[in-house]
Amino acid sequence: MKYVLVTGGVVSGLGKGVTASSIGVVLKACGLRVTSIKIDPYLNTDAGTMSPFEHGEVFVLDDGGEVDLDLGNYERFLDIKLTRDNNITTGKIYQFVIDKERRGDYLGKTVQVVPHITDAIQEWIERVAKIPVDGKEGPADVCVIELGGTIGDIESMPFIEALGQFSYRVGPGNFCLVHVSLVPVLKAVGEPKTKPTQHSVRGLRGLGLTPNILACRCEKPLGVNVKEKLSQFCHVPVDNIITLHDVTNIWHIPLLLREQKAHEALLKLLNLQGCAKEPMLEEWMGRAKLCDTLHDPVRIAMVGKYTGLSDSYLSVLKALLHASVACRKKLIVDWVPSSDLEETTKKENPEAYNAAWKLLMGANGILVPGGFGDRGVQGKILAAKYARQHKVPYLGICLGMQIAVIEFARNVMNLRDANSIEFDPDTTSPVVIFMPEGSKTHMGATMRLGSRRTYFKVPDCKSAKLYGNANFVDERHRHRYEVFFPLHFAC
Repeated sequence: MKYVLVTGGVVSGLGKGVTASSIGVVLKACGLRVTSIKIDPYLNTDAGTMSPFEHGEVFVLDDGGEVDLDLGNYERFLDIKLTRDNNITTGKIYQFVIDKERRGDYLGKTVQVVPHITDAIQEWIERVAKIPVDGKEGPADVCVIELGGTIGDIESMPFIEALGQFSYRVGPGNFCLVHVSLVPVLKAVGEPKTKPTQHSVRGLRGLGLTPNILACRCEKPLGVNVKEKLSQFCHVPVDNIITLHDVTNIWHIPLLLREQKAHEALLKLLNLQGCAKEPMLEEWMGRAKLCDTLHDPVRIAMVGKYTGLSDSYLSVLKALLHASVACRKKLIVDWVPSSDLEETTKKENPEAYNAAWKLLMGANGILVPGGFGDRGVQGKILAAKYARQHKVPYLGICLGMQIAVIEFARNVMNLRDANSIEFDPDTTSPVVIFMPEGSKTHMGATMRLGSRRTYFKVPDCKSAKLYGNANFVDERHRHRYEVFFPLHFAC
């Protein structure tokens, strides 16, 4: 097994996830089987209880794992199905070690970060890397590991130590470190500054890890002189310094890696030159160019309460983008804070109210995504009502589906008290109820999670037609409420 570790520099949010995914795409195009692991150094067991404002979208896997949004990137880029164990957190590792200590597995030894935590991290990586995720039998050829956070974060120190030990143990030719770092251009000076990357690499080397490849995030391509300077101070060959400059869409990133022969550097460092082919990325090239040439707009109003952070709805945005490209349309997403649609805002902030309704009424489609809590619910109901009355395509996901059911029950079925018990436990007309398998006392991993199969009992119903007249559909779930329509409601 070969391993590629992707780390981040002194500035976070550089796109390590997309970089790691793109490295996987290029290696897969070379004929190799690729799997991936994301390490998140936070103490949470998983991402399930974290606010989207804190950490972005919670991505749900087939097995019900609630994980970091970067695993969604891996699945989309590499066409694989990961497991909950492909997302390592500090909480999971410490829980694993503490459980072993309670069972007496350490035979009375003093349990410490080194070697017990670091050994557990290495054992976890090796075990998960062998799990096939591409539908084929046997382990993959390469495992791409992304270490979340930035170098120097106190919470990532056990992982840095473990990965340093791991790189030494698996040996040269089996481990490659790609360091993603920022090379900013100060407007007052107008030239790229390499100091952030120099200090980042120095800190990394001081912690026992030496980068083999530098992936430099920058606004524009770096000149040869800048690469030579980085090579001199960071001890990385010029040919192994890759420029990841700003692009019009993320499908260009694997193409950038191939153009700069990143695959050759990776294959050489991993001793895979003899068993890999030249990467063919025609499909990626066609998709990237098509996306750049689209001009006919389609406007989608995204009505939610986390509209200040687009990462909160990353998978929804990616699905919209893929659909718009397939329809040869240029996607324009208008973010509409649901509370701005409500009468309270009309009185308190009429400017925001008018702006929100203008966006909603100018949309070709309305999407209400998932969310928790009752803030902004009335605004979402108003959006659903507008879509129904004006025949604007509406998609409700999770909470958005609840909203559509409540609105229909109130305004079409005349159930004026219709509500979800999430918002009104005492409603006389509960149309959305708490699912029996859920827990009302614990939040983490207590919802209906993961892939579930739904059968279409009526073969020619509208739902079946939407799925190509299928007999059943497998879809991922993440919710604790379900639609409930007793017979006396229908009557």
